[in-house]
Amino acid sequence: MLVVVYAFEKFQPYLVLSKSIMYTDHSTLKYLLSKQDAKPRLIRWVLLLQEFDIIIRDKKGMENLTADHLSRLENPHKDVFENKDINENFPLETLGVCMAKKLLISSKLVTKDPPGAIMVPILPLRKDEMPQYVIQICEIFDVWGIDFMGPFPSLRGNRYILVAVNYLSKWVEAKALPTNDARVVVKFLKYLFARFETPRAIISDRVTHFCNDKFAKVMSKYGVTHRLSTAYHPQTSGQVEVSNRDLKHILERTVRENRASWSEKLDDALWAFRTAYKTPIECTPYKLVYEKSCHLPIELEHKAYWALKHVNFDLKTAGDHQKLQLNELNELCDQAYENSLIYKEKTKKLYDSKIKNRIFNVGDRILLFNSCLKIFSEMLKTRWSGPFTIIKVFSYGTIELS
Repeated sequence: MLVVVYAFEKFQPYLVLSKSIMYTDHSTLKYLLSKQDAKPRLIRWVLLLQEFDIIIRDKKGMENLTADHLSRLENPHKDVFENKDINENFPLETLGVCMAKKLLISSKLVTKDPPGAIMVPILPLRKDEMPQYVIQICEIFDVWGIDFMGPFPSLRGNRYILVAVNYLSKWVEAKALPTNDARVVVKFLKYLFARFETPRAIISDRVTHFCNDKFAKVMSKYGVTHRLSTAYHPQTSGQVEVSNRDLKHILERTVRENRASWSEKLDDALWAFRTAYKTPIECTPYKLVYEKSCHLPIELEHKAYWALKHVNFDLKTAGDHQKLQLNELNELCDQAYENSLIYKEKTKKLYDSKIKNRIFNVGDRILLFNSCLKIFSEMLKTRWSGPFTIIKVFSYGTIELS
């Protein structure tokens, strides 16, 4: 299946908008494209092949001589270590190396030794058969997006909300603040690092709250990469913008008429956001972080059940159960990452289907859309300017106006 995806991606300019017939002796391949309950990886491959008009026909291996012959070509790199004498003088200290048998991350070829360092085994015999790229490993709280909301009506002196959202788990941290300067941002980041460990990257826009010397010193001290979004393009940090919108809607329904009391309802809004089902990860942020569903207030009425569960607490059983939960949490994170990629591909496909391919010619009169006014809009001011006349059209899609 992977060979088919690779071949169609490589020859995409020649196969798009044309019917393709593929002959194979692997008869089950044509049923994989229409399988309903498939794994996320297989679904991702099927989505990549949906833009092609493919017909899969069964052909015996004896008749499919061309492909059968190519699959049996000798690899000149396989016999590099043949007829090599055994080296009897290897260092004896390598015999004392201890490594854990258990893989920390399934199918990632990564192991962990007792001191805590990560070790990747070297496979020289298969170096010419493996893909020549680094396998990306996703971890919770590795990438955060940060942004300010406000100003809001003030009752207790708080006028702004500093929001930080984790890109993998969709977990949101927010704090009500009286100002939006660099000092409160640095203090919030130190609290964030102390609670959720130091991330690898933080994404923000280009405002002065995040582009200053204090912020840069904290990033340098903790070894965090600061990534800036494109100017006048909020879609770069779209995860933060979506979280801000959802959090704002929850606050609107919570405070009702007393809008100035939003800071008192912020914790309740965060709890509602973290326990809400998220389509990209197909679970709640609370379950992805703590590997269990959040107990609602109605469940806490059965206190006798929880007391009995605490009395029957056994250390060995709890230890084995905790190890099992850690393994399930790693699988849950990988599954959430796969679901997030599939959701993004579906969203991109839906968005691209609505884009119209417009052709401009020299001499046409057009209107120019001002994207700055989409962010800094003024009352009754149009976002279009012009008309302008096209004086030159470049091959890569850019046009010159007069």
